[in-house]
Amino acid sequence: MGAQWKQAGREASAHKKGQMTVKLVREIMVAAKLGGPDPDLNARLFVAVEKAKKASVTKDTIERAIKKGAGIGEEKVNYETIVYEGFAPHKVPVVVECLTDNRNRTAPEIRNLFKAGSLGQPGSVAFFFNHFGVVEATHADAGRDVEGDAIEAGAQEIEPLESDEVPTGEKGARFLTEIKDLDQVSKALKAAGWKVTASEIRYIAKNFTDVSEAHRLEVVKFLEALDDHDDVHRVYAALK
Repeated sequence: MGAQWKQAGREASAHKKGQMTVKLVREIMVAAKLGGPDPDLNARLFVAVEKAKKASVTKDTIERAIKKGAGIGEEKVNYETIVYEGFAPHKVPVVVECLTDNRNRTAPEIRNLFKAGSLGQPGSVAFFFNHFGVVEATHADAGRDVEGDAIEAGAQEIEPLESDEVPTGEKGARFLTEIKDLDQVSKALKAAGWKVTASEIRYIAKNFTDVSEAHRLEVVKFLEALDDHDDVHRVYAALK
């Protein structure tokens, strides 16, 4: 009996891995629907496929997801993006992005998560965030002129990546762009020798809410509960 907790841990880990696979597959389908089935011509799809490969999603699963998303063959799915806004505990603004094939199922479940979260509540918070296209990339040349490449690609702003996100001896940067220019900027950076590791639309907090360490734990617990929902694709919070 003393080893039962180990089995529970393995089951929880397997469940988490299954959830991650579902989210990765949905991202592939949406990317294929929006930009076509060829990863070489669809930057968002290319990144989604690479992430799926790193997570050990099988080749057959990836190919099937691309076909479903692009409407190739008999198996077709139609996921739509739904965005919910609200506050985490202690007035931290939160935007929740969902991918769902059943709005009537997802909407009440997300609302219930806000109600269940201690002090969490729905509300309009979009004005606390900027809505940008984001490209994260690394370059083998550590002396690369990031600003020059950003201008050539059409990016609006650049930020450095955290050191743990950049391979030793390389240059890393985050390029912010207008949403309509995301695919163009991704392709231009790739052509300039950058390895694109993320190409997506994000909500970026304009300012961050200060909370104590004890309150932070409550906020993180609430955000994790949202992220664990099968239909939740991404969770954005104005929390450092």
